[in-house]
Amino acid sequence: MPAAPAPRRIVALCGGVGGSKLALGLYKLMEPGSLTLVVNTGDDFEHLGLHVSPDIDTVLYTLAGLADPVQGWGRHDETWNFMDTLARLGGPAWFRLGDRDLAMHVRRTDRLRAGASLAEVTREFTEFLNIDAEVVPMTSDRARTMVDTDEGLLPFQEYFVARRCEPPLRKVLLQGAASAHAHPEVLAAMAAPTTRAIVICPSNPYLSIAPILAIPGIKAAIAAARAPVIAISPIVGGEAVKGPTAKIMRELGKPVTQDEIAAHYRGLIQGLVLDESDRDAASRIGLSCRIASTVMRTLDDKVRLARDVCEFADALRLSSIEPGH
Repeated sequence: MPAAPAPRRIVALCGGVGGSKLALGLYKLMEPGSLTLVVNTGDDFEHLGLHVSPDIDTVLYTLAGLADPVQGWGRHDETWNFMDTLARLGGPAWFRLGDRDLAMHVRRTDRLRAGASLAEVTREFTEFLNIDAEVVPMTSDRARTMVDTDEGLLPFQEYFVARRCEPPLRKVLLQGAASAHAHPEVLAAMAAPTTRAIVICPSNPYLSIAPILAIPGIKAAIAAARAPVIAISPIVGGEAVKGPTAKIMRELGKPVTQDEIAAHYRGLIQGLVLDESDRDAASRIGLSCRIASTVMRTLDDKVRLARDVCEFADALRLSSIEPGH
């Protein structure tokens, strides 16, 4: 009897710039149609009467080759006539929407008002941009990240963009999580015996990944999955590669170490990918580890890390089915 084909699909949880980098590496490495990206939508908000989905759009622009590599968000071929005029009119210009980017938000808002779900609209954008991967919001329901700070409870974008993460953080909340629903196709992909791995991208564990895990059903589906679950640490040598991860960890009273990242995901993952500069941590964190170069500056870096992640997943899967395991 011929051997069963090797599991192919990767389900990856991601949000923001760090997650989209590994998402691009996986997308370039894998066969068409074999990648499911579950994207944080806790950052979504209504601005100027429009529904804005920053993390979804960052992932879409990145996979489509449209992302601005300098800013890390928005489109690389952008113009700013709308925002410049809005600022001169005295309007709220703190959240920058480029002219081409604006069209996405207008179309999304129009489709949502017509009764389409966020997942349906995202699928339409994916097809329009010729992306051969599933890009799925963590939920189509309203679930918004709020940040409890020394200055009170702030909506995520006010904390992250308007205030540039300056107010000391005490807690991150996801309002509406209890009544939100995960998409059935995401849960089915996690449970499928043909799924190769579930990957937690090196996104901010507190601002990007925690909202996804807060959606009812997602954490349980990961825990019950047959596929190995792997996280890539966003910490390199005691600091975050990009963004406020290290600052947030310190404000929460947590050490900025690989040990803490392992503790944060303990019980959910079987393996952790560490940067080469943190090789010494592998022997003490109590998880299977893969040492790799996790700083992704070029496309080759992204694909190389994606390959390391896939090979690590395959090794973990094989070890789990060996006699005695």
